[in-house]
Amino acid sequence: MGLKEKYSEELLLEEAVVKQNEIILFNDDVNTFDHVIETLIDVCEHTPEQAEQCSIIVHYNGKCTVKTGEYNDLKPRCSKLLQAGLNAEIV
Repeated sequence: MGLKEKYSEELLLEEAVVKQNEIILFNDDVNTFDHVIETLIDVCEHTPEQAEQCSIIVHYNGKCTVKTGEYNDLKPRCSKLLQAGLNAEIV
């Protein structure tokens, strides 16, 4: 096995180890669709269509994954969602 092949194999193994977390948004009876949509656009960088779809899923299913990524990226986003009055958690 050559050095280049070994290096490529190690890179693939490192990429597979990165744990992906999710921000789950939960339904409530307080926030309006417009507020949820605007907050998802601002905090999670959703398109308007994506934010609207997530708000509908949350409304009818009770929850929806709104962002996936590394914990260090999701933590400040989840905090902003909570500050905006939304119910969210990282799993």
